[in-house]
Amino acid sequence: QVQLVESGGGLVQTGGSLRLSCLASGGTFDSYFMAWFRQAPGKEREFVSSVSPSGGVSSYADSVKGRFTISRDNAKNTVYLEMNSLKTEDTAVYYCQLPGYWGQGTQVTVSS
Repeated sequence: QVQLVESGGGLVQTGGSLRLSCLASGGTFDSYFMAWFRQAPGKEREFVSSVSPSGGVSSYADSVKGRFTISRDNAKNTVYLEMNSLKTEDTAVYYCQLPGYWGQGTQVTVSS
């Protein structure tokens, strides 16, 4: 069965960087868009970024544009989210998504 496992979250200070990874298993993924979402305490889950099957096309929420970069390595069944210039408002649980599937999430906490 399909599994998505996120890693790379943690505690970082404002202005810092983190790189999230999402390892997919149990199927083939190089034909699908993959995405990152996040959910802050007391808020709805929101879209962060997505990447096309080839990795050539990506999209971003306005709130992260210019600071976050999504990429994927289909040979490794992995999608990444490079997060720079982190802000306290980026604090959330970050989830990897493949159409129909979600990972368990990884916590990102940005402290001032």
